[in-house]
Amino acid sequence: MIRQRLASRSWRCPIAIAVATAIICLAAPAFSAENAPSVDTIVDNALRINYYNGTDGRASVEMTITDKQGRERNRSLIILRRDMMSENDTDENFIGDQKFYVYFRRPADVRGMSFMVWKHTDSDDDRWLYLPDLDLVKRIASSEERTSFVGSHFFYEDVSGRNKNEDTHELVETTDNYYVLKSTPKDPGNVEFAYYKMWIHKASFVVTQTKYYDQNDKVYREYKVLNVENIQGFPTVIRSQMTDQRMGGHTIINYSNVTYNTGLPDNIFTERYLRKPPIQYMR
Repeated sequence: MIRQRLASRSWRCPIAIAVATAIICLAAPAFSAENAPSVDTIVDNALRINYYNGTDGRASVEMTITDKQGRERNRSLIILRRDMMSENDTDENFIGDQKFYVYFRRPADVRGMSFMVWKHTDSDDDRWLYLPDLDLVKRIASSEERTSFVGSHFFYEDVSGRNKNEDTHELVETTDNYYVLKSTPKDPGNVEFAYYKMWIHKASFVVTQTKYYDQNDKVYREYKVLNVENIQGFPTVIRSQMTDQRMGGHTIINYSNVTYNTGLPDNIFTERYLRKPPIQYMR
């Protein structure tokens, strides 16, 4: 869905275009076109800001799924995240392995379901889904990463993010407030998109919007942030939306009770806790 580097940062999600002006007040001075950083630097900074704030994080999530007929379904869940830093890693430069734990609280048909990710920077991620009705832990194959996450418009891969090494990145536009990057998959046979574009806010290096394009250069999937707040010094997304024209409809996520640097232990990110959630970290 959970360390202050460079400037103010968000946890896990980008910042809305609608609130970009407010974010400038919280972030570092913007770069000019003349002294813009390299593409690698932009990508690395965006990764740190959007996925690596604090050594760990927690958030409560309310998900509203609206289908193409306008019918709504709701999901309530908790997301936990922990960075797997070694003694040699520094807070400012860490882009490494992470672990995520997602626990579903409501409605009744998904209550007790849990999802876990071990995110790797040098290999495919490991993902597991626990189905309480069957008492079954299901391994999510890499081929399923870009499929619907529990019936929403978000994919499994969206939960923990996409590995930067899977794409070739290029800076295609620089505006007063944004770097626009085009990212093309190195192995197009493994994904459904031809390429995607990210709008990265210059002052804070947060991704404000992502658009996915098909083989005909048509946008068919779009991620936006709708609202943001400053939490513990970090600009933090509290409302975001994913729209998918192929599925029809959209999913809106609202975040609350977001905290960072909570001291989450490593042992809760194991199969044991898929079946038995760590209640003390769910409150």
